Amino acid sequence: MLIASLLAAATPPQVPGFLITPFALLIGMIATGPIFFPHFWHRFYKTIAVGLGLLVLAYYLMVLQDTHLPAETLAEYASFAILLSALYVAAGGIYINANANATPLINVGILLFGAVIANVIGTTGASLLLIRPFIRLNNHRIKPYQIVFFIFIVSNAGGMLTPLGDPPLFIGFLKGVPFFWTLQHLFTPWAIAVGALCTIFFVLDRRNKEGFVPKPEVKARVEAKTEFFFTGKRNLLWLAVIIGATFLNPATYEWLPYIPLEGGIKVSFVRELVQLTAAFLCFKFASRTALNGNHFSFDPILEVVFLFFGIFFTMMPALQLAAGLASSPEFAAKLTPSVFYWVTGSLSGVLDNAPTYANFLSLGMAKYQLNYSSTVQVQAFANGLPGSPETLLVLEAISIGAVLFGAMTYIGNGPNFMVKAIAEQAGVKMPPFFAYMFKYSLIYLLPVLVLIWVLVIL
Repeated sequence: MLIASLLAAATPPQVPGFLITPFALLIGMIATGPIFFPHFWHRFYKTIAVGLGLLVLAYYLMVLQDTHLPAETLAEYASFAILLSALYVAAGGIYINANANATPLINVGILLFGAVIANVIGTTGASLLLIRPFIRLNNHRIKPYQIVFFIFIVSNAGGMLTPLGDPPLFIGFLKGVPFFWTLQHLFTPWAIAVGALCTIFFVLDRRNKEGFVPKPEVKARVEAKTEFFFTGKRNLLWLAVIIGATFLNPATYEWLPYIPLEGGIKVSFVRELVQLTAAFLCFKFASRTALNGNHFSFDPILEVVFLFFGIFFTMMPALQLAAGLASSPEFAAKLTPSVFYWVTGSLSGVLDNAPTYANFLSLGMAKYQLNYSSTVQVQAFANGLPGSPETLLVLEAISIGAVLFGAMTYIGNGPNFMVKAIAEQAGVKMPPFFAYMFKYSLIYLLPVLVLIWVLVIL
């Protein structure tokens, strides 16, 4: 009820409530299309997603006469789509294989490794680098739950220790949160989340006995001399270029050219040009052995690009609801760290978690009369204000909620849908949208989120 009352009070007067309908319709079709009308959905999802996005965009431009928010949303979407596409191409040219069949212990080791490297190459980079080898190692006993826990751990929870790990944390870093703040303040929830999820996965994986006794030809392959095969090493360099380019932010480096927007916003294009160029050269000179071994195609990334075009533009009214919270001072007393944790998290599960984080960081600072646009004030907020040390816990609650709840649905974080698409391309029958939530997220992830709330936030 508190969430509903907060959102109701925050509705911007110029945005009519019915404008939420395209977003709800798109989310509903993403959830039900693959189940009830799969042939129609797979044929027309691009048209539906883009059409609904353009419908909301047209209303903003022609009826509301608002060009600022659509322009800012377009810039955010372009950065998002280009980064994911570049990482997808770079990771697709890296082929890792081993003459082994994964056991529960090996699988946990892979998930832990992914959770660690996600803090260096991002959850997207770690997911794309490891998902195909993870599927190949488990091809004798692959089940949907293995991919779901990969999404929980590698694609989301793992990237909580550095701003490089997950987009919401990177936004905080760009706004003024110190680089090592996440490692210093989020290590405990990271350890709880990753440790608990790996433990649950290990128990489930031990029950999966299918394929534990390999066929003779599989056993012969496992016992062969060559135990590990790696090709596409040059793509590691391109991967480093793509990730390094994320720091080319004109708001940080004033010498970088940019596209100016109203309100002093500097839209980057150098970063995106570098990433696109690296992706093109990466694909052009990629190892054919690696591409063929990965059964590389552009279908999974195209699905993400088209669906998230619709999501980014149809969710503009929903994000304005969240942003409008900052203009409701009568609710300031109710905005405790627990409220920030659950509200930020709940919205991050159904909206993209990066803009949700940004809006609630702005709201959290507004409660203490601080300006989100000031780097100095963001840094002071992150370090705990004199006389108001609870600001530290507020930022922790927002950060943890944005990162961990991003795994609650396929659309909470960019890598989720991409991992799902790659797994389906490999023949894994992934659970539909609601089955993912009711069979996995609410059963296994939610108790971990409650545990972190009790141990860290309360």
